[in-house]
Amino acid sequence: MITHIGTAMFYVSDQEESLRFYRDILGFSVVTDQDMGGGARWLEVAPPGGSTTIALHDAAADGKLPGDGAYLTFACDDVARTVDELRAKGAQVTDPDEQPWGTFAFVEGPDGHRVQIHRK
Repeated sequence: MITHIGTAMFYVSDQEESLRFYRDILGFSVVTDQDMGGGARWLEVAPPGGSTTIALHDAAADGKLPGDGAYLTFACDDVARTVDELRAKGAQVTDPDEQPWGTFAFVEGPDGHRVQIHRK
C-alpha cells in the first residue's frame, strides 16, 4: 500500500526560474530532469535528505495557472497491486501507466480531488 507522500506538484510559469529558486536559493537537489516528449519536461527537486519531492510542472501545459494548488503524488511499492487493492475497496482508479520515469495511476477522491500513486 501507500508508504509516504512521494511528490507535490507545483504548477509554475517558468520551470528554469523555479529550478533556480529551489536549487540555487533553497538548496534543493535535482532528483529528476526528464524529457517527457512533445516539449514537456518532468522536473523534480527535493530538500537534502528528503524523501518527498516537488515537481515543478509547466502550468500552461496542463491549462493551470501558476500558483494553483499542490498536486499530491503518493509513493507506493507496487502500483498494479495497489490499484487492485484500492479498487477492491471501491475506489475509482485508472489503470497503471508505465513510462520511462516511472509507473503511475490516478485515484479519484472526494470533492473531485485526484491524487496519483507512483513508483519510480
